[in-house]
Amino acid sequence: MSVLVYLESEDNKFKKSSYETLSYGKALADMMETDIFGVVFNCSNTDSLKNYGINKILKIDNPDFNDFSAKKFSHAIVDILKSEKIEVVILSSSANSKFLGAYLSGITDSSYVSNVIELPKSLNPFILKRTCFTNKAFSQTEVNSDLKIISITSNSFGLIENLSDPVIESLNINCVDSNHKILNIEKETGSVTIADAEIVVSAGRGLKGPENWNMIEALAKTLGAATACSKPVSDMGWRPHSEHVGQTGKPVSSNLYIAIGISGAIQHLAGINSSKIKVVINNDPEAPFFKAADYGVVGDAFEIVPALIEKLKARK
Repeated sequence: MSVLVYLESEDNKFKKSSYETLSYGKALADMMETDIFGVVFNCSNTDSLKNYGINKILKIDNPDFNDFSAKKFSHAIVDILKSEKIEVVILSSSANSKFLGAYLSGITDSSYVSNVIELPKSLNPFILKRTCFTNKAFSQTEVNSDLKIISITSNSFGLIENLSDPVIESLNINCVDSNHKILNIEKETGSVTIADAEIVVSAGRGLKGPENWNMIEALAKTLGAATACSKPVSDMGWRPHSEHVGQTGKPVSSNLYIAIGISGAIQHLAGINSSKIKVVINNDPEAPFFKAADYGVVGDAFEIVPALIEKLKARK
C-alpha cells in the first residue's frame, strides 16, 4: 500500500507547499516501508521533484484540467486509486487542496483530516496530531478508514531533500463534466505569495493610507517576505483582497508574522494563530494583539519600521 501526494503547480512551476507535502510523504512512506507517488496535473517541469525522494510521478496532461475543479481533480485521483494500491493521500493546506480533500473524502467514503502538523504517532492505530479550535489547541485524531486523506499545515514539517530516480508515467484520464464555470481568476502579485511565505509582513489601518504602503513593501523586500493586510484595509480598497489574512481571509502559517498597526481583532488572530513567531508594532499598548504576540514594540510605526529596515540592511 503506497502513499500518494497531490502536487500543486502554477505557471508550470511547483508551489513550495508541494515540496513540503512531498517531504512529509517521503517520511511517512519510510515509516510504512512503502513507496511514495505524486500526481501532477499539466506541469511538464518535474525535475525538481526528484530532490524529495519520490518513487513515481503520475502525469496527467489534459487541457481540461488547466483550471482547478475539486470535482474534476477528485475523480481523476479516484481513477489512480483504482489502478494503484494507495493507503494515504497527502495534500497541502491551500484552499484548493482543502476543497479537494473534502470532495475526495465524500466520493470515496474515506476519512479526511486537516491541519496535520506531525508524522503519525502510530500507524496501527493510525493517529495524527492536528491543530483545532482556530489553532488554540491540539488533538490526537485516530483514522480508521482504509483510505486516509490528510492535509499538512504550511511550514509545520519543512523541506527535507532526499535524492531519487523516479519513474515517470503518463496517464490518459478523461475529465468528468463539472457543474460550474470559472468566470474570472484573480492572481496574487509579488515575488512571494502568502501561501508559500515563511515570513509575512502585515499592516492595518495604523498605516493611515495606501500611500504609506511602500514602507511595508520595503520591509518585506528586505526580509524576503510576503505582504498582507487586515480586513478593514482590504475593505477600504487600500490593498487587494488577495492580501487579506484572517478568519474571513487567508489563513497564515508562517514562521514569522509581523503585524504593524493592526489592533488584533479576534477574526484576524484566528487566521494567523498558527504562525510560529508573532511580532507586533503598535502605538497603543492596550491593543489586543499584544496578548497574542511573542514580541511587542510600542511606538510609532513610521519611526520604528524605517529604523528596522536600516538595521536589517546593515546586518546583511
